[in-house]
Amino acid sequence: MTIAVTGANSSVGQKLLAHVVASGGIDVIAGVRSERAADSLPSSPHITRRIISYDVGELAEAMRGASCVVHLAGILIESKTSNYADANVAATVSVVQASRTADVGHIVLISVLGASPNSANAFLRSKGDAERAVAQSGIPATIIRTPILLGPGTAGADALLRTARRGKASLLGGGGHALRPLDLDDLCRAILRVCETRPEGVSTHKLVGPEPISYRDLVIRVADLLGTAVSLRTTPVWLAKLGASVTSRMRGGGISPTVIDVITTSEEVHHNAADDLGVSLTPLSETLNKILSAETEST
Repeated sequence: MTIAVTGANSSVGQKLLAHVVASGGIDVIAGVRSERAADSLPSSPHITRRIISYDVGELAEAMRGASCVVHLAGILIESKTSNYADANVAATVSVVQASRTADVGHIVLISVLGASPNSANAFLRSKGDAERAVAQSGIPATIIRTPILLGPGTAGADALLRTARRGKASLLGGGGHALRPLDLDDLCRAILRVCETRPEGVSTHKLVGPEPISYRDLVIRVADLLGTAVSLRTTPVWLAKLGASVTSRMRGGGISPTVIDVITTSEEVHHNAADDLGVSLTPLSETLNKILSAETEST
């Protein structure tokens, strides 16, 4: 089986490639945007590196021979050179069109909880538009909506470690929003299972971790594991959004009110798709131990 992966140098992409190398039975066309990103990918006879643009013709040529494409590329934080319309929507439309041209049999789109084309939040709306492009493509597809992803090297894990080590930290809204952290390995197993089974039709799944926890309690838990004491204060969300509104406009990107809304919204799911996707979820304690072990090994 050959699969194509966009955003292969992301934390999800790197972990997915590690699973591929370990399995030994899957070949991957790993798509990235630059030589530097390509150099960051693991070396394996099962991995073919491709520097891609989102020109449909070039993308289709890079994807040719793949039975499934896993679209990981996208952004949460806009910059002067990248916005939601291009990175989240237009790129997905290009993947859909290239998949048709290359006769790819299944699309796996990694999305986020709360994605909706009708959302008032610009990021969630762009992810909803991306989902709609995939769902209306005429190609069998699986959309997986995810919560905060935790594992060595993820942005969520790095932020947790920084906050827990500070000794004193101010959390947005006091960190009371509820999370359902998902182990990165669990997501990768779900992706590969979908690629192997390639179900018919279009399905959307919400895949979250097994344990609900507030962000505040998660920071405290990580601090306890590190053996550090942390004093937590509260930054009102409205005040943070006011400051972010000014700085993001001045800089042409960065943390914006849109981003703050996303990261402070509780992750609530009534049906976890773990069983539907054939995934046994990793306990949160085990996920945190993996993060800390990797941190220790790197220092």
